Amino acid sequence: MTTVGLIGSGNIGGTVARLAVTAGHDVVLSNSRGPETLKELVDELGPRARAATPAEAAAAGDLVVVTIPLRAYRDVPAEPLAGTTVIDTNNYYPERDGRYPELDDESTTTSELLQRHLPRSRVVKGFNNIYFKHLLGLARPAGAADRTALPVAGDDATAKAEVTAFLDSLGYDTVDVGPLAEGWRFQRDTSAYAALYAADPAGDFDQPAPVGAERLRAALAAARRYADG
Repeated sequence: MTTVGLIGSGNIGGTVARLAVTAGHDVVLSNSRGPETLKELVDELGPRARAATPAEAAAAGDLVVVTIPLRAYRDVPAEPLAGTTVIDTNNYYPERDGRYPELDDESTTTSELLQRHLPRSRVVKGFNNIYFKHLLGLARPAGAADRTALPVAGDDATAKAEVTAFLDSLGYDTVDVGPLAEGWRFQRDTSAYAALYAADPAGDFDQPAPVGAERLRAALAAARRYADG
């Protein structure tokens, strides 16, 4: 099985770790506050989990998930991630992250920023368009009639195949959206963003609803750039 490094262990990171351990993977968790702050989560996850620094998690992971606020993306350790496939869960929230003119004018995307910071890594955008409670609740075995699909985007076909296999092990199908530049199709506030997976987006948002590949593809096709309204 794979050793999954997590740089960031909040809602999405913790959920990915739970699903990964359930699937038989080992996880190495990290955050910006230090390994000792992850003791409760590590104890919950059991012997397949351990806490480390971000650099140690990056070095240990066969596959690494970066799940931190966008404003901190330059803090991701580049050297230990050389040659590694990196799943980027970032979303752009200006009120949290500050303004990025290149994201405001949509001349680039969040995952392309991370790829530039990690030139020797293979970045794949994923896990960014689903609420963490939905991610935990919608995992299903391969072949299940109500299996949910998640989008991925990346510039390296081998890396996308690796991420697809990982998501399959967690209980999800995937839809390949194309290169990182197409990652805008499932960024914040598009038709393929979090509300797609909610049974009642206007009410009890915590209740998830399965989204198959065809429905996801339709939502991706309907996505509009911010500049287009």
